[in-house]
Amino acid sequence: MAGGLFALLDDVAVLAKMAAASIDDVGAATGRATAKAAGVVVDDTAVTPQYVHGVTADRELPMIRKIAVGSVRNKLLIILPVALVLSQFLPGLLTPILMVGGSYLCFEGAEKVWGRIRGHDHHDRTAVEDGPEAERSMVSGAIRTDLILSAEIMVIALNEVAHEPFLSRLVILLVVALVITVAVYGVVALIVKLDDIGLGLAQRSSTFAQRVGRGLVTGTPRLLAVISVVGVAAMLWVGGHIVLNGLDELGWHAPYDLVHHLEEVVHHGVQGWLVNTALSLVFGLLLGGVLVLLWNGVSRVRRGFSGKS
Repeated sequence: MAGGLFALLDDVAVLAKMAAASIDDVGAATGRATAKAAGVVVDDTAVTPQYVHGVTADRELPMIRKIAVGSVRNKLLIILPVALVLSQFLPGLLTPILMVGGSYLCFEGAEKVWGRIRGHDHHDRTAVEDGPEAERSMVSGAIRTDLILSAEIMVIALNEVAHEPFLSRLVILLVVALVITVAVYGVVALIVKLDDIGLGLAQRSSTFAQRVGRGLVTGTPRLLAVISVVGVAAMLWVGGHIVLNGLDELGWHAPYDLVHHLEEVVHHGVQGWLVNTALSLVFGLLLGGVLVLLWNGVSRVRRGFSGKS
């Protein structure tokens, strides 16, 4: 009886070790998948604050919370099931889907650049000026953009763990979805509340706290302006890089071979990464510019037909 009990305990210990090893594997794979999607995470973090620009302080966090909830829905209810089904039965479609999303990012980025050249931007009108309807519209717009960015994040993460069993892939993508959403919107909430934190510190009795508070109050608008530029650049960089990689995987090697060759000319490391990033951004801007021209042309034609009818 004792021998049977010890044998059972040995079996339990073996199973426990196997489970621990499996958890470690999932954890490591989750880390790799999250790191692989880091570029799009930066994009997501930089883009979102633009959607609460000009909103009164009491509405900033509620809007961010609504966008974050929409982001979780995007990832768990739309993207995750579709990505898992495609990876299981039609893995060849993942690259074209990534490329479509990357092209959309290029279009959005180029459209913002064009808007700034012309002296206006999509987000010049604010929820303060236009009321609750404008706030709902801004939240909806942010969630639509998040759908594209989240799809890129999830598919990039999925590509990194495509060799894992189905259940492991599911767990890893669930963790990636939740961790990235909390991280992105936690940072966004902190960024948009920096000026309020600064005001609170400026009213403290401590001279040091007052200096820090005044610095935050004066520095936050500049930080948001920088983040806005970074967001547009990140859209073009990430979108261009995704499309270049996709073209290479689909058999048209010339564009990415050129980028890779120029990257090697300056050697690998930070300089090589900067060259790759800059060329991906330029490619994204060119592709996005073409898409903007096509979209504007189609819009004019549609308006012409509408006018005639």
